[in-house]
Amino acid sequence: MFRPAYPIRTSRLTLRPFTPDDLDDVYAYQRRPDVVRWMLGAEPRSREQSRASVAAMAGEDALRAEGDCLTLAVATEGRVIGTVELVWRSDRDRTGEIGYVFHPDHGGRGLATEAVAALMDWGFTEFGLHRIYGRCHGRNDASARLMTRLGMRREAHHLRSYRFRGEWADQLVFAVLADGWRAGPR
Repeated sequence: MFRPAYPIRTSRLTLRPFTPDDLDDVYAYQRRPDVVRWMLGAEPRSREQSRASVAAMAGEDALRAEGDCLTLAVATEGRVIGTVELVWRSDRDRTGEIGYVFHPDHGGRGLATEAVAALMDWGFTEFGLHRIYGRCHGRNDASARLMTRLGMRREAHHLRSYRFRGEWADQLVFAVLADGWRAGPR
């Protein structure tokens, strides 16, 4: 089992497992249409759906086996402002996938970049990943910019590769290798 030494701290943020006390903060962003706009199959959540989401995320506090997801609350000033996750995609290839969701009211200050970078750093330095990738909808410019700021390179632009809200959609894939992460500016 692989688990970070909690909490993971950055200069402005605390990354930690979710608890039931995070419901109000999580519901504040999960209920917003602009938050779920680019998420496959996601709709704004009710309070009860957010309660179930928090309970599920609270159980994702370690990587026990390939396919597991490590999901952490991103908190600042005592409030949860988002979620970062690292999915263990391949043990043999030492590959993981990042994901993130943030409350838009906290955008524009580099907090998402800071949080995702902290989790990726753990993935490379402590967990020993060789490669971390991320995917986003082809029109999700904010997500693509975030991955670029993290030093990830765009590896693919899959044209009309999946169904999204009843239409064919493009998907962008970004990635960074461990040696590139260590060499890059942080």
